[in-house]
Amino acid sequence: MSILPKRLTQLTLRQREERDFYFCIALWLIGFVLFTGGPVVYSFLMSLTNWTGLTNREWVGFQNYIQLFTTDPLFGTVLKNTFVYGIFSVLLGTLLALGVALLMNQKVPGISIFRTIYYLPSVTSGVAVAIMWAWMFNPRAGLVNYLLSLVGIQGPAWFSSTQWAMPGLILVSLWGIGPNMLVLLAGLQGIPTHLYEAARIDGANPRDEFVHITIPMLSPALFYVIVISMITSFQIFENVYILSSATGAPGTLGGPGTALRVYVIDLYQNAFVNLRMGYASAQAWILCVIIMLLTWLMFRINRRTVHYEAAE
Repeated sequence: MSILPKRLTQLTLRQREERDFYFCIALWLIGFVLFTGGPVVYSFLMSLTNWTGLTNREWVGFQNYIQLFTTDPLFGTVLKNTFVYGIFSVLLGTLLALGVALLMNQKVPGISIFRTIYYLPSVTSGVAVAIMWAWMFNPRAGLVNYLLSLVGIQGPAWFSSTQWAMPGLILVSLWGIGPNMLVLLAGLQGIPTHLYEAARIDGANPRDEFVHITIPMLSPALFYVIVISMITSFQIFENVYILSSATGAPGTLGGPGTALRVYVIDLYQNAFVNLRMGYASAQAWILCVIIMLLTWLMFRINRRTVHYEAAE
């Protein structure tokens, strides 16, 4: 009985491993092609057409992209609103999540209950949360304006006011800091305690410990939270959709006026209200490019601002 060479035996085992690997991920690959990769490619092809979703497709090339940047009267406003919401919601949300994580990192009785309480809003239905906030920000009978009246402040009209609609939306976004709080809490608990002990021996005060130990050691978790929050903020939809409807704000989605006309709301309006599927597909690809560029920029900044202990 002949014996196969050792190299041939190893190659056969490698091929078997590859076969088993692709067999195990076959369902995921099929799902990705059918429900993610395929639609992504198809949407780009649709962005090059003038299609309503009901009529035949008319090939227009890059005309939709040109129109967005040259003749669309709302595109600049939509970008401005999206960037304003993204900057302030990410900044305030990250700071609040960090503050809560520092509180939740204390060793006091019942701290696990408080951690659960702060996380619970994150698993609540987004529609239910938006409706709840619409009631709370009601200018006549809402809890927010009632609390302001107790200290002698006349509450604004919030989501019926072009001036206060965006600040109100940013405040609503702070409700969902639970996941970011947990990420930062995990980062805080991963900081070696001997660093703080050595700093105290050298005479460091709590502020010095926070600035020179906590923030540098927590920077990878902070970077992750900021990137994910930025990506999420640029895709906000349900809060604006529900609040625009529940508050009775005048005008189309994103009202009052164009105060809450963020990017995905404008995309939805073009696709499913105005039936401009090709135009909306072009908007989706521009949003994808914007998010990719911002993410790339943040990773470039990351090289100088984020401290990785293993790299040191």
